[in-house]
Amino acid sequence: MKTLLVRNADVLVTMDDQRREIPGGGLFVCDGMIEQVGPSVDLPAQADEVLDLRGHVLLPGLINTHHHFYQTLTRAVPAAQDANLFNWLKTLYPIWGRMQPEDIRISTKTALVELALSGCTTASDHLYIFPNDSRLDDEIESAREVGLRLHASRGSMSRGESKGGLPPDHVVEDEAFILKDSQRLIEQYHDPNPGSMLQIVLAPCSPFSVTSDLMRASASLAREYGVRLHTHLAETQDEEAFCLELFGYRPVEYMDIVNWIGPDVWFAHSVHVNKEEIDLYARTGCGVAHCPTSNMRLASGIAPILEMLTAGVKVGLGVDGSASNDGSNLLEEVRQAMLASRVRAGLMGASLSGEAAPPLMTARQALEIATRGSAAVLGRADLGSLQPGKCADFFAVNLNRLDFAGALHDPVAALVFCAPVRADYTVVGGKMVVKEGQPVTVDLPRLIEAHNRAARRLTEVR
Repeated sequence: MKTLLVRNADVLVTMDDQRREIPGGGLFVCDGMIEQVGPSVDLPAQADEVLDLRGHVLLPGLINTHHHFYQTLTRAVPAAQDANLFNWLKTLYPIWGRMQPEDIRISTKTALVELALSGCTTASDHLYIFPNDSRLDDEIESAREVGLRLHASRGSMSRGESKGGLPPDHVVEDEAFILKDSQRLIEQYHDPNPGSMLQIVLAPCSPFSVTSDLMRASASLAREYGVRLHTHLAETQDEEAFCLELFGYRPVEYMDIVNWIGPDVWFAHSVHVNKEEIDLYARTGCGVAHCPTSNMRLASGIAPILEMLTAGVKVGLGVDGSASNDGSNLLEEVRQAMLASRVRAGLMGASLSGEAAPPLMTARQALEIATRGSAAVLGRADLGSLQPGKCADFFAVNLNRLDFAGALHDPVAALVFCAPVRADYTVVGGKMVVKEGQPVTVDLPRLIEAHNRAARRLTEVR
């Protein structure tokens, strides 16, 4: 049994049911699982490895519920900088269609290292384009090298332009092959057990890029194997108009028609949803991946997150693709979630006459969305808080830096209100992925060089 003792954190944020914050707190870890949490003086005095976090704040690892790792290769592409979602996609589909398997591997490492440096310990990725013999296996193999937990979504697109869809025909796949490959991936890789490092998700891309038949068949296959379902939904008003014209239903209504409503489903975005749809999510257990930076970047709107939380909807946080963010900093996304919610509250308050102003999202609520909330969205009862019996996934930030000067009266809130910083330590299952602010599982300069070389090749004018 390998043991780890973490001690003397200025504040340990448990995110347990009592939301305890423990001064001078620490953890005792055995074989990657937490055995004890509490004041350091109450923990064992020795372990195989000891990590002293004096001067640090310690939190549960952040959990990313929506990403597209491959998009790190196409950040800030000039022709897509000022486009809304549909035009942004049409600009980038041809570039993504040139990717090779090695591009998938390189971009996976880049995205995961970025996430780890922002305190993320578990990431769900949505890979839905497979050009030139690329496979989800390429992503899975690279993720193992970095060391974060991965929920690998076998995405898909089957409705090309010739069938009334948005993507060009040359980047879509045959539906029979999609389903066969989805089954292969589940049988080969999916681990549903507590402490799992890898789970497979079935994730047809969106209402405007797959057929109703594929949505239904994917739902049936996922439920046969007990894996979760994920897709983009209600992201833009263009999508709403598309669904009404093609299907005769709003996006959420359409999900009900194709059997995509239930506790095993979570949707990315859900910006344009009404009260009845929010109540449906809450009643049926559907989850939402909130991606505020991407929604602002593409002018999609601000999702009604506080309304969802009040209704009892499971809400997690996602950075979304790194071509619509254009980064993979999950701690920054926590801050954006809080600020975007406050903008929405301000706009709503301005329209009220004599009524009480809407509440403002707090820093701790934003952190809870990225920890407990995200764990619930992914169906991971073993993640999201620092408690005995849960995975030893956590991150720590040194408070003795310029960014926090003047904010140490509340170091937990300072993590959100002050400028986003890198994690000094990120630990997954008791193993360090970031140590003293540096990634320990990759050669960072070589990765950056390879990544930039691949990005230049993909985006050069042809």
